[in-house]
Formats: sequence, C-alpha cells, structure tokens
Amino acid sequence: MRILVTGAAGFIGSHLCDALLEGGHAVMGLDNFNDFYDPAIKARNIAGAEQHARFELVRGDILDRVLLADLFGRFRPDVVVHLAAWAGVRPSIDRPGLYQRVNIEGTTNLLEQCRASGVDRFVFASSSSVYGDREQVPFREDDRVDMPISPYAATKAAGELLCYTWHHLFGLHCHCLRFFTVYGPRQRPEMAIHKFARLMAAGQPITLYGDGSSSRDYTFVDDIVAGVVASVERVQGYRIYNLGESKTTTLAELVDHLARSLGVTPTIERLPLQPGDVSRTFADLTRARGELDYDPKVDIATGIDRFVAWFRGQPAD
Repeated sequence: MRILVTGAAGFIGSHLCDALLEGGHAVMGLDNFNDFYDPAIKARNIAGAEQHARFELVRGDILDRVLLADLFGRFRPDVVVHLAAWAGVRPSIDRPGLYQRVNIEGTTNLLEQCRASGVDRFVFASSSSVYGDREQVPFREDDRVDMPISPYAATKAAGELLCYTWHHLFGLHCHCLRFFTVYGPRQRPEMAIHKFARLMAAGQPITLYGDGSSSRDYTFVDDIVAGVVASVERVQGYRIYNLGESKTTTLAELVDHLARSLGVTPTIERLPLQPGDVSRTFADLTRARGELDYDPKVDIATGIDRFVAWFRGQPAD
C-alpha cells in the first residue's frame, strides 16, 4: 500500500514509518518540524526512514491546502494516517487558538483532501484525554466523551466527530485510535518519563504534581505502533479503538521504576495538581483485541528499561 503519514518525524510517527517500511509499504511522511521541541531531534527520529527507497519526507504543514492537494495528487495514497497535532494538555490551556487551528482545521483539511482525491481510508490518532476525569474504569469506547477538561482533549474529541461526519457524508472509512500515555525510545523531551529521566540522571530534583497516587495506563510505543499498523490494514466503516496496556501505574511507582533503571535516588519536590490533568487513565481493550487482534506485550518495568537504554545512548544537550 501507499501510506501518507502526517507527523512523521515525531515520536510515534517515526516509529510507525519504520514499521510500515519494514512491512513492505511505500510511505510519504509529512511533518512541519515546528519548534514545540528541538527540530534536530525530529531529524534524528526520521533519519533511518530517509535512507529507505520507498520513503519520501516532505517538510510542510497540514494547514497548507495547496501543498496537501499537490501531495495527494503526486503520491496518490491508499491510506492516510493522521498523527500530526499540537500535543500536550497543559500547553493547550495557554494556547487554545493554536490547538484549534492545527488540530481541528488541519484535520478538516486532510479529510476534505481525502474526499477530493478519492482516498477512502483514514486513520486518526486520538487520545485517552477525551474521556475527561472519569471515576468509572476501565474506559470503554462507548463511554461519553462530551466533558473534556483541556483544549487539547476537546480538539481530539472534535477530530473524532469530524471523522464520523466525513464517513457519514462521503463514505470515508475511518478508525479513531485513542492512545493511552505512550512512552519509549524517541519520546518527546517534555513528556514526564523523558523529563524525569533527564533530571534524575543529572542529579536534579523532579517535580511531582499531587501526592503521587494519580495513575496512567502507560503504553510502550512498539505496542501502539502494532495497533496502528493493524488499523491501517483493516480500516473499514467508522470505529473507535482504545490502544493502551490495560494496566495502571501510579506516578510514585513510575518514579520508582525510573530510579531503579537509572540507578539513582531521586530528589522529589511536590506541587498541587495542575489544571487539565486527570486522576487516572485505564483502557478497556475488549474491542481492540477482538477486532484488531491488538495484544500489548511490553510491561512497564521492561519498557522503562528499554527507554533508559535508549536514553543513555542519546547525544548530550
């Protein structure tokens, strides 16, 4: 297949491009290399894929409709995997307009270009944040998601609705994949695991928000990518899937795993919970297991060890 991947040079996108190329597909990667974090990191992420004969990297923006029309006309993708977004809960509270433009308008541009170009398969990267701060766990795909508590979460919920609209009006086959706290090699530097590891390795204190009891369904990037590839190969109709580990780890436990793997004793500073943060995430994987054969394999201890091994091999800032 010919697959267009947006956000191709990012954390998940670069791993996905590697996996799709390994699976024999032709891949066009689109990324605008914005300054949310150092573009040089993104260049390192995608460097391996750029050596492949079946890969083309385009530096451009999903807000550029002229560019999208050119890419679709030239590459003629069979499937679009839309990962590009401004990410992060807390930053979205400070810059809601930017998140709206990129995450909603940009998604609309891609959906409309699919319609105009006759592309009938679309895989959208959503987020567990759409569930809001729920007490009832595990989170199921048919739970209500109409009370997001951050602009980022609201844009992801809106993206799912847009996908349904294009499915209903134009027959576009769409899978919306709700990712649960993805981690592993190439993780973005501002994300908790990477940030904590960097500070702990340097002997600097880490800041924990709350009492450490908040919990997340941490999911290793290889498991997420396997789920995305399965979706690409099976996208039909309109479906929403949780992609998580279906196990929870508290913030305190996460710090313990990192400290063990790094061989350090962390210094911890505590602050109150931050606006937009949820107390827990926990994925029900019944639908993904049954329909995508999704089967996460990497537990948190093993995943942290793999992340730390990668982290130790990175160039110094």
